[in-house]
Amino acid sequence: MKIYLAGPEVFLPDPIGKGRELKALCEKHGVQGLYPMDNELSDAEHGSHAQAAHIREANMNLIRACDAIIANMAPFRGPSMDVGTAYEMGVGAALEKIVIGYSADQRAYKVKVKDFHTLGQTPDGRLRDEQGMSVEDFKSVDGASGHVDNLMIACGVERLCKTAEEAIQVAKELHESRQKST
Repeated sequence: MKIYLAGPEVFLPDPIGKGRELKALCEKHGVQGLYPMDNELSDAEHGSHAQAAHIREANMNLIRACDAIIANMAPFRGPSMDVGTAYEMGVGAALEKIVIGYSADQRAYKVKVKDFHTLGQTPDGRLRDEQGMSVEDFKSVDGASGHVDNLMIACGVERLCKTAEEAIQVAKELHESRQKST
């Protein structure tokens, strides 16, 4: 089984080290981790559009080659997760891959938005930011809290876990279960 390891870890000061750590967790559970930085960089000039296009296509190839995607959904540069990771999750879902999210920050999206915006409430009870835009406030599966991010993301994962290791375990279990039923 191959798992694509999506997340903003590629922006860390030591992204290769983090990739090794995530891939080691995969190996511990008997699966192969595919990390975006496993790709060879093109000879294109650093920061060029050609290099960006090469990185995107190489990552798309890894996603096509995997059985599942685990995605770090922790807030990144704002209340929501990394948009590149969200895109990768959408590609995986469209390709009918198993998509599992994880985040240590499982607060409701509206709570996270309050960290960045002043929110008001309309007479009908809707939350709005200072620009008048509504803020999503859907209940999570457990009904006790709200979604951790935008509904397309929150409803697009098969499970939300707290850690990468838990997400790897769940992805492996779902994969094995689907293999038995086919």
